[in-house]
Amino acid sequence: MRTWCGQGSSSGMKGTAGTLPCPAAERGHQREQYLTTTPGTSLERPKNEYIYKIGIYGWRKRCLYLFVLLLLIILVVNFSLTIWILKVMWFSPTGMGHLRVTKEGLRLEGESEFLFPLYAKEIHSRVDSSLLLQSTHNVTVNARNSNGEVTGRLNVGPKMVEFHSQQFQINSKDGKPLFTVDENEVVIGTDKLRVTGPEGALFEHSVETPLVKAEAFKQLRLESPTRSLSMDAPRGINIKAQAGNIEALSQMDIKLHSSDGVLLLDAETVRLPKLPEGARGGSGISQGLYEICVCPDGKLYLSVAGVGSTCQEYSRVCQ
Repeated sequence: MRTWCGQGSSSGMKGTAGTLPCPAAERGHQREQYLTTTPGTSLERPKNEYIYKIGIYGWRKRCLYLFVLLLLIILVVNFSLTIWILKVMWFSPTGMGHLRVTKEGLRLEGESEFLFPLYAKEIHSRVDSSLLLQSTHNVTVNARNSNGEVTGRLNVGPKMVEFHSQQFQINSKDGKPLFTVDENEVVIGTDKLRVTGPEGALFEHSVETPLVKAEAFKQLRLESPTRSLSMDAPRGINIKAQAGNIEALSQMDIKLHSSDGVLLLDAETVRLPKLPEGARGGSGISQGLYEICVCPDGKLYLSVAGVGSTCQEYSRVCQ
């Protein structure tokens, strides 16, 4: 069924007349309208009974505005915090605070504190100041290989300095090794090793050195309190005192033994002050008694003792 909304008059209108049909209900709330118009006339359109509003209204609109306001507040707070951090940390185009970024690397001015391990290829101080490494517990310097394994470690503690490596070496400014230590030996490359302690130097094992010399106007003592003292050399041992005496004291025996050579006592006077004096015994020749004879060149030899001197009889050794 179709309902007509309006109709024009045929006597008072020019042109073709038309009608606008208005169905009561088509497709829900939609209405189809037919309007009769004549050229040159103006008719008012009927008002729509149903108006569709496009947009967000009500509590959704208020939530949207509140969300936008919250975003603006967060943006302002973040911007303020960024400005504050830049000011506190002293950020600049060249670095941050006392930290400067240069072509050679990083440069720190003043005192710096590291809470975690520091990895660097080279660390050096300014030209006019020294480099100071300080810690409340210890300072540890590690050297690692390409696999990350520790190959060398220097640990400076409150009571001890430890070094872990295959070899430890100290060089002079010219590159000359002054002190070298490894598992097999200790090498001292200086011209002189000086021990100033009151107890001297204590060695638990053998010592190899070309020269043992006391300080000027001081005495030299080689002592083994509980064991023997042995000096060995393949080409000889020379003991010399240019302005003093040489004393060899022993509670037991002192033996001077030469397997292939000669025992030479070269002095203007040779004294044996504590030789015991013999007592008079029975008459006749005693077996097992000898007398000491001296050749013109100072060589000593024994001859069988008799009533008189028998050195002349046994002087063939001096020839």
